[in-house]
Amino acid sequence: MVKLYVGNLPYHISDRELADLFSKYGRVQSASVIVDKFSGKSKGFGFVELDSDEEAQRAIKDLNGKEMDNRTINVSIARPKEERSPREGRFRERRY
Repeated sequence: MVKLYVGNLPYHISDRELADLFSKYGRVQSASVIVDKFSGKSKGFGFVELDSDEEAQRAIKDLNGKEMDNRTINVSIARPKEERSPREGRFRERRY
């Protein structure tokens, strides 16, 4: 299974529409548009999992740089999620 990153998506696209877009390249294991946890609105990117590297490479070749609702989408192999410490990304205490 190969996980793809899909960036610069139109904000109205749903998980189902994302899966449909990639289904012509192979069997879509999962497709998810990332949403803001507070507002519930799309962040403009998502992830798609396809069965094989061959399917993923075809999708990248055909879809990377494609226009979608006046936005040029980016498709690439997803990088592994980075481990973060529990405090990373939060405001840190000031030490004087």
